[in-house]
Amino acid sequence: MKQTKFFKMFRLLFLVYVLAIVLCGCAGGEQGDTTGVTTTASDPQKGPQKGGSVVVGIQQDLDSLDPHMADAAGTSEVLFNIFEGLVKPDKDGNLVPAVASDFKVSEDGMRYTFTLREGITFHNGSPVTIDDVIYSVNRCAGRLEGQEAPLVSAYSVITEVNRIDDKTVELVLESGDTELIGYLTAAIIPKDYEKQGESPVGTGPFRFVSYSPQHAFVMEAYKDYWQQGMPYLDKVEFRIVANTDSAMLELKGGSIDLYPYLTSDQARELEGQMEVLLGPSNLVQALFLNNAEPPFDNVKVRQALACLVNPQEIMDMVADGYGTEIGSNMFPAFSKYYLESTKDIYSPDVERAKALLAEAGYSDGFEMTITVPSNYQFHVDTAQVIVEELKQGNIQAKINLVEWETWISDIYRGRQYQGTIVGLDADLAPKDLLDRYHSEARNNFVNFSNEEYDKVLEEAMASIDDAEKVEKYQRLQQILAEQAASVYIQDPAKLVAINPKLDGFEFYPVYVLDMASVYFNN
Repeated sequence: MKQTKFFKMFRLLFLVYVLAIVLCGCAGGEQGDTTGVTTTASDPQKGPQKGGSVVVGIQQDLDSLDPHMADAAGTSEVLFNIFEGLVKPDKDGNLVPAVASDFKVSEDGMRYTFTLREGITFHNGSPVTIDDVIYSVNRCAGRLEGQEAPLVSAYSVITEVNRIDDKTVELVLESGDTELIGYLTAAIIPKDYEKQGESPVGTGPFRFVSYSPQHAFVMEAYKDYWQQGMPYLDKVEFRIVANTDSAMLELKGGSIDLYPYLTSDQARELEGQMEVLLGPSNLVQALFLNNAEPPFDNVKVRQALACLVNPQEIMDMVADGYGTEIGSNMFPAFSKYYLESTKDIYSPDVERAKALLAEAGYSDGFEMTITVPSNYQFHVDTAQVIVEELKQGNIQAKINLVEWETWISDIYRGRQYQGTIVGLDADLAPKDLLDRYHSEARNNFVNFSNEEYDKVLEEAMASIDDAEKVEKYQRLQQILAEQAASVYIQDPAKLVAINPKLDGFEFYPVYVLDMASVYFNN
């Protein structure tokens, strides 16, 4: 569908897509037959063509080439093409076998058994063995000699990794956990290979070629990939273009073939030159607040900000109304776990905000800084709207633009900030969006601390009863909303610019850029 039709037709298609994903659900390996509607540039009459190379523009550098060490979602979306776990997500939200050919989970959620796929190899040509699987799982679980903590926190429940035979491995858990399967997408890597951080080796459809920091990550088709006929492209370059003006120039000049995360203004600017595709981001965008930093250690101040920020106004001004308003750290794709009513707890109400500020001792307002990664224009534009909205409560906010590497080191890891605007992604497990608020969580960068929250979360994670999980996860969302742990805004719409000669791009319910399905149409 051409960009000229974009603003007339795509809102309906977007809503249909969201509905389909919600119906599909995202909570484990056994899913129904409902599939999502994806707005793509496909031409079924031509079919996939083999060969060719493309350039994909990305907005941030990779924080690690080692898949177990990466923190940034933007890194994971690239490395998705290089690495695979025992299972991996598909475009419909199912978890499907990958390095494993099949798996089963015991009814009590205590044992996970995987069968290794026949004939699967690493990019260096070595066959994947059970020893590689055992090593990779133990590494993620922090069970190797010298490791002090898990590299994947969800793996901390694993107490044993047992070889059943040369093709079968069993994971034994300290307690039942039916959601662990959603984290077993973590990469399987060679046991005796020590250069993952320099020259990564995985089992995915593409193999690593080169990496130039701040410039580009290049990969090529792995010709011995286990899924025959995939990928279609010979070569893909992920070009790091942190400056959005530069990205637009390259898109118009034809030196970038695909670029995700456009603003609506950028989409209009590309009219007639690029296709523009629309789907959900499956992210939690929020004004994240440092709960340990005054005045945001006062719940009434946080609640006041929630009353001043107007998500619909932000969506109207930044994305022509596209996006889905949320009220907590969960997005609608998690279906039955998602509590929609949280978005109504703090409707825009200036008088209520002023009263809360007065109760907190800030009747005259205060000054604050919102730190935003400069490479994400969508978040920058959101911040600019929020600055104006906060003025209604006499809160004078200034925007501090930083490079992505600075955001990762100072904000995410160092927790040195007052407020920040980003989008949080998740694995295909609802707890992945909620366990980061546990008071002792390594990734609790907002420093939220609440005894009831910790207790309910621990109970939810220990339960293998799905109805009980739903109840407790919804209670957790309610607590986050009531306590205004942050000011939740939206699950943004995802606008992707793509060369009209390309087809096959798919939207996923997780944060990935799957280039294996993309091909030239002539």
